[in-house]
Amino acid sequence: MPYALYSDDAKISKAYPTEASVWKHAEDSGLVIDDPEDETSSPRRILDNGYEIRACSAEPSDNPNRKDADAEADYQLSRDAA
Repeated sequence: MPYALYSDDAKISKAYPTEASVWKHAEDSGLVIDDPEDETSSPRRILDNGYEIRACSAEPSDNPNRKDADAEADYQLSRDAA
């Protein structure tokens, strides 16, 4: 089942094959923040206000598995450059 990032009931990302892939996309986009109410030594990470991850239907032109492979390749390139 594919997942996508939503803002105020509007789908704002392509479909990804896993919820973890959407979390990675959201974090790369600067939409993941520390929970301001979590006062532990390592705060819990949450989506910024108004954003949520939901199951969705894949668009006919979307290929969630390919999108995940592209994200992984981009991640590897950025790690190799560092």
